[in-house]
Amino acid sequence: MATHIRTDEEIRSEVIEELKWDPRIQSNEIGVAAKDGVVTLTGWVDSYLKKVAAEEAAHRVPSVKAVANDIEVRLPGFAERTDADLAAAVVNALKWDAAIPADKVDVTVSQGWVTLKGEVEYYFQKIDAERAARRIAGVKGVTNLITVKPHPLPSDLKQSIEKALIRNAETDAKHITVEVQGSKVILRGTVRSYAEKQAAEDTAWSAPGVTEVDNRIVVSPIP
Repeated sequence: MATHIRTDEEIRSEVIEELKWDPRIQSNEIGVAAKDGVVTLTGWVDSYLKKVAAEEAAHRVPSVKAVANDIEVRLPGFAERTDADLAAAVVNALKWDAAIPADKVDVTVSQGWVTLKGEVEYYFQKIDAERAARRIAGVKGVTNLITVKPHPLPSDLKQSIEKALIRNAETDAKHITVEVQGSKVILRGTVRSYAEKQAAEDTAWSAPGVTEVDNRIVVSPIP
């Protein structure tokens, strides 16, 4: 039996319902549009965390191929903090996270926008640093320029990633192909949801020695 292909109106309605379901979000603040499976979010919220939460909620809806997050962060007057205060708060948050080598990450804040630079050993440390920064009250956005230090490449890198995809219950490995160019991994194929696409990318990033993942997987209902 063929899988039902959702119309843009169905996708829009499901995104709205998912926004209502997420307790971090006030759905009446956010406008939703959908065209060819691409969802656009508009409106304004009072924290960067809410903006990210709305994007994550939209990505959870099946058949959403991509999300354009045009939500604006507008802080109420009492929540405004100086850039120096925000920088200090982000640095402290990084120090409290045992997984992040805080001494390897440089923090810059300009008009509430945080930029992270530096070099870490593992990709998950780069992601954790961004998550720590965006949870800080008063942050309007985060640019993550942290790089991952190259590791020695295992000879069977391609096979290792393919086996990991098979082990991962969130991915349908038979619809995903893996190409390795040095320390760069290219993923191709078709999956049923953005969550599955992201799970495949996370799996590739977990392999030792990977410094770049080019995720070319397409989200489309599979018969």
